[in-house]
Amino acid sequence: MKLPFILAMARRESRASRRRLGLYAGSIGLGVAALVSINSFRANVTDAIHAESRGLLGADLELRSTRPFPAPIQELIDSTVSGDIIVSYVTNFAAMALAVDSQRTHLVDVRAVEGTYPFYGTIETEPPRHWTQLQSARNALVDPAVLVQLDAAVGDTIAIGNAWFTIDGLLSKVPGDVGFLTALGGRVYIAAAYLEETGLLGFGSRTVYRAFFKFAEQRSLDSFLATYEDLLRTEQVRYETATEREQDFTNVLDLMARFLGMVGLIALLLGGVGVASAVHVFVRGKLPTVAILRCLGASQQMVFSIYLLQAVMLGVLGAASGVALGLVVQASLPDLLHDFLPVEIHVSVEWPAIFAGLLIGVWVAVMFALLPLLTVRNIAPLQALRREFESARSPGVLRFSAHAAVVLTMVALSIWQAPDLALGAAFAVALGSTTLLLWLSAWFLIRTTRRLLPRKASYVYRQGIANLYRPHNQTVAITLAVGFGVFLITTVYVVQGSLLRQISLDATPDRPNLVLFDVQKDQRDSVESLILSHGLPILSTTPIVPARISQLNGRNVREILSDTSGPRVPRWALQREYSNTYRDSLVDSEKLVEGAWWNNGYLRQEGEKEQQVGRPPAQPGAAAHVYRISVEQQLARDLRVGIGDRITWDVQGVQIETEVANLREVDWARLNLNFFVVFEPGALDDAPQTFVTVTRSESAIHRAELQRDLVLAFSNVAGIDLAVVQESIDSILSTVSFAVRFMALFSIVSGLIVLGGAVATSRFQRIKESVLLKTLGGRGRQIRQILLTEYAMLGLLAGLSGILLGSAAGGAFVAFALELSFHPPTLPLIFIWLGTAALTAAIGLASSRDVFRKPPLMVLREMGE
Repeated sequence: MKLPFILAMARRESRASRRRLGLYAGSIGLGVAALVSINSFRANVTDAIHAESRGLLGADLELRSTRPFPAPIQELIDSTVSGDIIVSYVTNFAAMALAVDSQRTHLVDVRAVEGTYPFYGTIETEPPRHWTQLQSARNALVDPAVLVQLDAAVGDTIAIGNAWFTIDGLLSKVPGDVGFLTALGGRVYIAAAYLEETGLLGFGSRTVYRAFFKFAEQRSLDSFLATYEDLLRTEQVRYETATEREQDFTNVLDLMARFLGMVGLIALLLGGVGVASAVHVFVRGKLPTVAILRCLGASQQMVFSIYLLQAVMLGVLGAASGVALGLVVQASLPDLLHDFLPVEIHVSVEWPAIFAGLLIGVWVAVMFALLPLLTVRNIAPLQALRREFESARSPGVLRFSAHAAVVLTMVALSIWQAPDLALGAAFAVALGSTTLLLWLSAWFLIRTTRRLLPRKASYVYRQGIANLYRPHNQTVAITLAVGFGVFLITTVYVVQGSLLRQISLDATPDRPNLVLFDVQKDQRDSVESLILSHGLPILSTTPIVPARISQLNGRNVREILSDTSGPRVPRWALQREYSNTYRDSLVDSEKLVEGAWWNNGYLRQEGEKEQQVGRPPAQPGAAAHVYRISVEQQLARDLRVGIGDRITWDVQGVQIETEVANLREVDWARLNLNFFVVFEPGALDDAPQTFVTVTRSESAIHRAELQRDLVLAFSNVAGIDLAVVQESIDSILSTVSFAVRFMALFSIVSGLIVLGGAVATSRFQRIKESVLLKTLGGRGRQIRQILLTEYAMLGLLAGLSGILLGSAAGGAFVAFALELSFHPPTLPLIFIWLGTAALTAAIGLASSRDVFRKPPLMVLREMGE
C-alpha cells in the first residue's frame, strides 16, 4: 500500500505547482539539450570521418617535401610503382592569377596534378565530370571564390606565371579540404604537364611536392613504412597515412566538441541550481501539508519519498524536453559548421548520447534537490497546529552527504566531458573556485552594507540596502545564480575580443596593407620603381634566406634524432626549412628577453680577423667564422639552446656557423613579417635570397591596380592584400564565435531561469514585509523603490563579481593557453554589468507584482498566513 500511496500523493501534490516546476525543469532541459546536441553531433562527425578516412587524404600514403624529392627518394618511388602500388604527384605553390579579360589579379593556391589522384573520394565539379578532362588540355578548375575575385567566368582565360589556362569549370567538392582553409587563396587545379611553363618554381618559391600512393593491401603499406621510414627521415621527407589523417581530424573536432560540451555542462549545472531553488520554494509551501501527513501517521521516509519522487519526475520531464531540443540543434549544426568540416555529415540518432543525457539530467536534478528535500524529514506533527514551531535541522551527516554528492557529481561530469583527466579536474576546480569566490563576494557585501549603511539616506534606500543583510536575505542565492551566468558570457566575450584585437589591422598611416613576396635579387630595384611610380611608399624591404639546421653544438641532426636518451628535440624543429633574415634592429612585434642586441656589428672570428660574410673560409683549414643570431624564445626552448650555444646552418649547401646572441619574444598574432631566426647584418649578404617588400594604399582599387601591373611585369611576384586577409579572418572568427555564443546561450537562458528561482526562494519573506509596509500606510511607489534598490544592488554585485572573475579566467586563458596579450574590453563589460543589474531588478519587481495588484489581506490569505 505504501508505493501506490506515494505515487498518488506525488501526483496530487504536483498539480498545483506544475507551471512553476515545469519552468525549472526547463533549466535542466537546456543543459541536457546542449550535451545531447554536441555529443550526438560529435559522434556523427566521428562516424563520417571514419567512413571516409581514405577519402580525406585521397590515398593510402602521402610523401611531402618542401624541395624536389632527393634522388634516393625519387629512386624509391620509381622502384615502388607496380601493379599493386600506384603513385600520383601533386605540386602546390602560391601564385598570382591574372584574368586576361578583366585584368584583375588574385593570390591563388595552385595544385598541379600528375596521375590519377585522388585514388579515393571524388572531386566534384560544375559542370560535372570535368575533373577527368583536366590533364587532357590546357585547362584549369577553380574555386567559385576565384571567379568572384577575378571578375571572370567559366570559359575565360587566366594567366599563372608565363602560362595561360582556360577556366574549364568550378570545384564544388574536394574530399578532405576544409572550407575556411582556402579562404585566403582559392584553389586552382592544372595539369602538371604545364608546370614548367609557368616559370614559378625557381629559387624562393614556396612549393610543396607531394607523392600519393595507393596500396592494394594494408600490409604492403605497413611493410613499406617499416622498411623505408629511416630513409624518409634521413632525407627530411614527411609522410602521412590515411589513418593518421583520420586521427588528426578526429582529435581536432573532438577537442572542439568537448569544449562546447563543457559550456553546455555549465548550463546543466546552472539548471541544477535552478532545481534546488524550485524545490526549496515548493517545499516551503508544502510544510503545512507535510505536518498534516505526519499527524495522519506518515513516516519521515514516506514523506521524503513523495517529494523525492517529484524531483525525479522533474528531472525526467526536463531531460526529455532537453533531448528533444538537442536533436533539433544537432540537425542544424552541419549547416552551421559546414565550412569547418572535411566530410559530409549525415545526421543520425545517437542513442548512447541520448541515454547519457537522460540519465545525467535526472541525476543532476535529484542531486541538487536533495539538500532542500532534507527539510521535509524534520517536519514535526505539531507544526500542523503551531506554525512557529521550529523543527530540528537535518542531521549533520545527511547534510554533509548531500553536499558531497553535489560536489562529486560536478567533478565526475567535468572529467567525463573534458578531453582528458587533468583538464576535467581543472574545470571542476575552476567551477568550485568560482562558486567560492562568488559566495565570498556575497559575504563581503553583507558585512559591508551592515557596517556602512548610509544613515542619512532616504528611508526607501536605507530599507532596500538593509534587506541585503537582514534575516532571510537573498544575497548569496542571487549572487551565485547571476554571477555564474555573467562569469561564463564574460569569459567567452573577452577571449574572443582578445583574438580579434590580435589579428586586427592597425589603421595608422605607417602600417602596411600590401605585401609583395618572392621578389628576386635582380628584380628588387625594378619592383620598387614600379611601386613608386604608382605614388606609393616603400615601407620596408626584407631579405628572406631559406636554410636548414645542420648541427646543434657540433651534433648533426641525424645523430640528435636517433638519440632516445633524455628530453628529445621536436622533429619539426630540426627538419623544417627556415625562412631567415638579417637586420640591425628589432621590429615592433618583437621584444628582447635575454642577451644583448648587436649594434651594426659584424661577425666575430675565432683566431682571425673579420672577413666577408656568407661564404666558407677562403683557405682550407682557416678558422670558421661565427655569426651572431637572435632566436625566438619558444624555438630556443624546443631546440634546447640558449645564449652562447652554436647552430650550424645549411644555406644552399654552404655551412654557416652561428652563435645564439639573444632571445626574442615574438607577437605572432601581429600581421608583421616575423621570423624564428634573425642574423646580424652582413652575415647573409652573399647568400641566395629573395625579398619581401611592403607598402600601403588606402584605396582597394589602387592596390588591385598595382598587383595587376606587377603580375604583368614580374609573373613570379605574388602580392597579399592584408585587408582581404583581415576580412577572411574576421569571417572565420565570426563563425567560430557564433558557435560558441550559441552554446553559451543555453547557459544564459538557464541563468535567467535560475535568477527567477533565486528571487522566488525568498519571495515569501519579501511579500510579507511589503504587505506589512502597505498595511502601515506605505505607498506602492515606496515599496517599489525599496525592492528596486535591493535587487539593483544584488544585480550590481553579482554582475561585477561575474565580470571580474570572467575577465580573470579569460585573461588567464589568453595569456597562458593562447600565449597572446590580453586587452579587456572595458566599455562593453560596463554595459554587461549595468544590463545585469537592470535585468535583476526587473525580475525582482515582476516576482513581487502581487503586492501592488491585490489588497494586503488577500495576499496574506493566498500565502496561508
